[in-house]
Amino acid sequence: MGRTFFLLTLLASMAPVAAAQPVSGEMMALSDIKAGQHGEVWTVFQGTKPEPFQVEVSGVVLNALGPGKSIILCRLTDPRVQDMGAVAGMSGSPLYIDGKFAGALSYQMQHFETVRYAGFTPAADMAEVADRVPSSPSGPQAPADSPPAAVSAAGAESTFQAMRPVFALGGVSPRTASIMEPQFATLGLGVVAVGGSSQGSGQPAGGAGLQAGDAVSVALTTGDITLAGTGTVSRVDGNRVVAFGHPMLGLGDVQLPMCSADVVAILPSSLESFKIANIGPVIGCITQDRLSAVSGTLGAGPEMTDVRVVAGRAGAPQRTIHFQVIRERHLAPMIMLTGIVEAVFGSNESEPGEGFRIVSTVTFSPTQQITRESVYAGQQGFVVGLYEFLVGLTGELQNPFEKEFPKTVEFRVEPMEDNPAVTVEQFQVSRTIIRAGETLQVTLGWRNYQGSEESKTVDIPVDSSWTGKTLEVIVTPGRVLDELTGHGRMFRQGQLRSFDAYIEAMKGSRPEDGLCIAVVEKSALFFDQATSTPDAPASIERIAAASDSERYQRREALVPLWETRVLQGKVSFTDFHRSVRVVE
Repeated sequence: MGRTFFLLTLLASMAPVAAAQPVSGEMMALSDIKAGQHGEVWTVFQGTKPEPFQVEVSGVVLNALGPGKSIILCRLTDPRVQDMGAVAGMSGSPLYIDGKFAGALSYQMQHFETVRYAGFTPAADMAEVADRVPSSPSGPQAPADSPPAAVSAAGAESTFQAMRPVFALGGVSPRTASIMEPQFATLGLGVVAVGGSSQGSGQPAGGAGLQAGDAVSVALTTGDITLAGTGTVSRVDGNRVVAFGHPMLGLGDVQLPMCSADVVAILPSSLESFKIANIGPVIGCITQDRLSAVSGTLGAGPEMTDVRVVAGRAGAPQRTIHFQVIRERHLAPMIMLTGIVEAVFGSNESEPGEGFRIVSTVTFSPTQQITRESVYAGQQGFVVGLYEFLVGLTGELQNPFEKEFPKTVEFRVEPMEDNPAVTVEQFQVSRTIIRAGETLQVTLGWRNYQGSEESKTVDIPVDSSWTGKTLEVIVTPGRVLDELTGHGRMFRQGQLRSFDAYIEAMKGSRPEDGLCIAVVEKSALFFDQATSTPDAPASIERIAAASDSERYQRREALVPLWETRVLQGKVSFTDFHRSVRVVE
């Protein structure tokens, strides 16, 4: 009995003991870090529990990222990471030396493959970000002047490359992902369709017990569709969290959801290994996205725009996709478009259809709404029209006049029984010289998609005020006529003077389906905000332009003297012009 007890005691003493993560809040000064020191880096390899791996300090590269911004260079000595190197998702993994917080894993070393190295952001640089106070902590994010882009630390050819977060897209079909990945790439986002989500709409915020080394995700959308970049918590001080060790998108002051994350696996790759994770509930709000880290607070998440996409025929079972989108004017339209693409292509309930009608309703308040209807000829027609739809949606969301973002956005996607595409084969005017008071007849002939030939004659009364003018009769889609007449969907910041003026200008856009038949003349238009006046006195134009050249402008454009709309619910890219001279 004594011998057996002795052997069991000996075996127990030889068993590996799980390392304990340092709990000291003390930070190590950069000047105390020397070559040859050994450290531990804590990160989640699988699940939610952090584990350590070993590194050896090679030295400090002074001013590597700019004046006063240095990098701690370490060799990855642990066999688990020596083969694959630092992987995307390890960003922010805390480095401890002698029990003190020295920095966070943040930079990959390019060009060197025989021995794996990594760069670490010093603890003091991360503390700078954690201590920043947001300029508007409770309000919506101010619009950025330029689209976000994934930030590389010191240029494309630098040895130090920030470990770009992989934005995992979840809740969408492979086809939706293949359509949207190139679209997101135009914004500098590397998106992969391997995202998962354990969250649901309306789950309560959590985050109790979050510690350094835990996986954490910064989300751009939550709900049925998720898009989030996963990294690692570097340090927790009360309810204040700092992570990543490098910028996510370099947006500065932000309002982004901080979510818990559960690492499923590390996917190794000769190009770039990364963690694949399930995104959990919102546990706080990221308020800073800076050079040295992202930081925020635990608790409630930020205000977001509620999006619903309802797909299906009226009176039949419908599919609803419900998600929340960050209030960032460049990213939000692309994410919303993802929901629409998923509704069109992404489930067993999706109907191929001969065409699609999409009705979007953007609601800022009960009295401030913008509604737009778009029609597409089949799924391929929708794919071709993605950019055009995105431009329209961006125009509705990019409000440069007030810090106001839509509260809700709803899209209704309805398949059509017949393909709405038509080919116009005939456009004739009854005369090219006509007298005032007479009727000008315009005949339009078209062929339906794989269908019959049809025609329509439109009577245009010739007004006496047109006498002596050479005018144009044009047939074109409403969006083209908007552009020809000086009414676009995008407005410069100084052009309008109030949010209500912006709403009214957007409402004034012509319908996108069908064709417009219009009688127009070329003229110099005097614009006051989005309202145009032809032939304004030159003295008035000079005085107004001198006082405010953005609000008051003179532009050459077409002035509609008469117009009507035909072929409602159809799609055509026709653009015909005919000259008509009006005589006494």
